[in-house]
Amino acid sequence: VSLVESGGGLVQPGGSLRLSCVASGFDFDYYRLTWVRRAPGKGHEWVATINTGNWPEYSDSVKGRFTISRDSRKRTLYLQMNNLEFEDTAVYYCAAYARGRTVLDPANLGDYDYTGQGTQVTVSS
Repeated sequence: VSLVESGGGLVQPGGSLRLSCVASGFDFDYYRLTWVRRAPGKGHEWVATINTGNWPEYSDSVKGRFTISRDSRKRTLYLQMNNLEFEDTAVYYCAAYARGRTVLDPANLGDYDYTGQGTQVTVSS
């Protein structure tokens, strides 16, 4: 089982990035998928979740700027990030949990069935 993130990098404020997370080793369509981030010196923060019916949910801090999506054929989770701000600088992790489960703390990577290693996003001028 693996989740492998990519697409991070250095971007100026107001810029855009698209993160990808390729999944393998489990039934992709049966799992809800989430992005969690950790900013320097701060705790983990839940960013967005997409369920098995492609219904998205977003944290207030990214709503209207980020878009989460999934492609079953490619077994890939995406996070389109627009109008990036300094505060979006963080390591971004993708995570998965099985449909029917409940994640008590969506910011806690330990609550998920599977997690990736993260990709760094740096917003700087």
